[in-house]
Amino acid sequence: MNITDAHHQRIAKMTFASVYPMYIAKVEKKGRTKEELHQVIEWLTGFDTNKLQELINENVTFETFFERASLNPNASLITGVICGYRIEEIENPLTKQARYLDKLVDELAKGRKMEKILRSS
Repeated sequence: MNITDAHHQRIAKMTFASVYPMYIAKVEKKGRTKEELHQVIEWLTGFDTNKLQELINENVTFETFFERASLNPNASLITGVICGYRIEEIENPLTKQARYLDKLVDELAKGRKMEKILRSS
């Protein structure tokens, strides 16, 4: 599936604060917790709960969010299809990082074990 530059720009300009409540709603609706969501986000980005709140208050875009992140070295182990796109085939780094986050949130909501989500051995 071909991803357009307009798609990449839309993701780059979207604010994390606008998507975060949807992440919470998705995982809580499936019986998972906000704390588990934060654990997943911290694993991927290095942002603890306080830093996450700062970024939300600052209303940063996904572009800024991932520029400031220290992406987990095992993030490349996140594979599969999310939102109709195969993650491994996404070439734009920012779009790929945003889809990594989407995939982790999806796995959490689907009840996958935390060790598997965090790509632990």
